[in-house]
Amino acid sequence: MNNNTSLIWNVVLSLAVAVLFFLHFSSKSSDTGAAADGAVVAGRRTVYVQVDSLLKNYDFFKDTRKELENKNFQLENELTTKGRSLQNEVAFFQQRAATMTPEQARSTEAQLMKKQQDLMAYRDQSAQALGQEEAKKNEELYKNIRAYIEKYNKENQFEYVLGYSLGGGILFANPSLDVTQKIIDGLNKEYKNSGKAAAPADTTKKK
Repeated sequence: MNNNTSLIWNVVLSLAVAVLFFLHFSSKSSDTGAAADGAVVAGRRTVYVQVDSLLKNYDFFKDTRKELENKNFQLENELTTKGRSLQNEVAFFQQRAATMTPEQARSTEAQLMKKQQDLMAYRDQSAQALGQEEAKKNEELYKNIRAYIEKYNKENQFEYVLGYSLGGGILFANPSLDVTQKIIDGLNKEYKNSGKAAAPADTTKKK
């Protein structure tokens, strides 16, 4: 029953999700003319979004990451507190064991083992619930981005909207084809209007 304080192993919060979306819209081909937000490339209207920058500046992603990090921090503190309490009970039992009858010792030890098992089960269930919540948020993140890009494309009629990220499959992208900021602005506007955005922190000092 050693090391009871180490009761949570890597509750996953890596919300740097792989939103390396490669969206192909089946809009009509345009062989001539200039694109609204980028130049024509080989007769195809193509633009791209910097994925890393999108995640860094999308308020939904930032709020979600902060929310999950706070829940993870609270869970770690709770488990640490419960683990220390159990350790203290074990230490107290060890001090009194010599004065107990064999039956009392066995009964107390069984109770402590049950508490340890319950705590480990609670740890696993809580970590699983947090992981499921993260997966749900990741799915919502992807749906939000895809839905907005599809709506954005209805107005602009691009054939390709590519996801560009460092180390990805695209080795070079012409800055004139970058629509990242337009997508970020649109996503943040929709998120704010949805009423789900986190309220801004109150920076006023009470007198």
